Amino acid sequence: MSDTFYYVPQDKQARVVTVHRRQPDGSLIKEPVQAPTTGFVRIGGGGLSSTASDYIRFTRMLLNDGTLDGTRILSAKSVDTMAQNHIGSIGLPALKTALPDRSEDFSFIADGRDKWGLGFQITADAIPGKRSAGSLSWGGINNTYFWIDRSRGITGVIMMQFLPFADRKALALYDAFERGVYQLAV
Repeated sequence: MSDTFYYVPQDKQARVVTVHRRQPDGSLIKEPVQAPTTGFVRIGGGGLSSTASDYIRFTRMLLNDGTLDGTRILSAKSVDTMAQNHIGSIGLPALKTALPDRSEDFSFIADGRDKWGLGFQITADAIPGKRSAGSLSWGGINNTYFWIDRSRGITGVIMMQFLPFADRKALALYDAFERGVYQLAV
C-alpha cells in the first residue's frame, strides 16, 4: 500500500481529491476547507488518506485471513478475532446526527441487530442480492464504504468524496454497486 497516509507527502498532494458538499437543490459545491496533509493527529477512526487500489488490497488481505499475494500480514486468528462480536447483546441502533452539516441520520443494515467487532460493523442478517450475515463493513465521513464477505469470498470498496456522510444518493449508489458485484459473482 504505497498510497495510504495520515500525512500525504508533498509529492503526492496534487492527487488528493477535492471534497464537495451536496446542496439542498442536489448540486455539489467544492468544500472550502480540505483535509490536512500535515500536522494531523492520528486518531485511529479518521484522517486516513488512501486510494481505491490500496484500500481494496487491505480488504483482500482481510478476506484472505491475513494473507496478501502470498505474504502473511496478520495471523488468521487475529482476523477471526477482529470479525467477532465484541459488544455482546448490544446492537447498533440508528444514529441521529449531531452535526447535520457533516452527516445525515444513519441507520445500520439490520437496525438494532448489527454488531461491532474490532474495527468493523458485523452484518447480522443476510441481505438478498447482497452480502452474507457475518460480513464486515464500515465507511468514511466522505461517503467511502467497504464490505468484506468472508463466507462468499467477495469484497468491495467504493470511494466518493462529498458530504454529508450517509447522503441518500451516495447510499443508493453504494447499494447498486454492491448488488452489481454480487450479480457478476453468480
